[in-house]
Amino acid sequence: MQLVESGGCAVQAEGSLRLSCGASGDTYCRGWFRQAPGKERERVAGIYSGSGRTLTFYASSVKGRFTISQDNAKNTVYLQMNSLKPEDTAMYYCAADSRRDCHLMPLSKYDYWGQGTQVTVSS
Repeated sequence: MQLVESGGCAVQAEGSLRLSCGASGDTYCRGWFRQAPGKERERVAGIYSGSGRTLTFYASSVKGRFTISQDNAKNTVYLQMNSLKPEDTAMYYCAADSRRDCHLMPLSKYDYWGQGTQVTVSS
């Protein structure tokens, strides 16, 4: 399984970006982490699709500004980021898992990880 992220770049505060995470195989769960220099890795958002339902979660720091979605035809998950703030600056990593109970697992336990895409927000 390979994950490929894209969409990161430099943007002004209050701007928007859309990150993409494409996968080479099927997954039940996919999510985004971020890590800024000198800071701990932070879970940003996740999405689970299985058993006829879709579940999403968001970190409190991004709720209302970020939206995670998926395009099943393209096997791609998106993270729409609006009203970006300088504190959103980080390397963003996509993570995924193919286990049916992955929605019960911490994002940090997911099996597959991308290489990351850099988001830089300037004030």
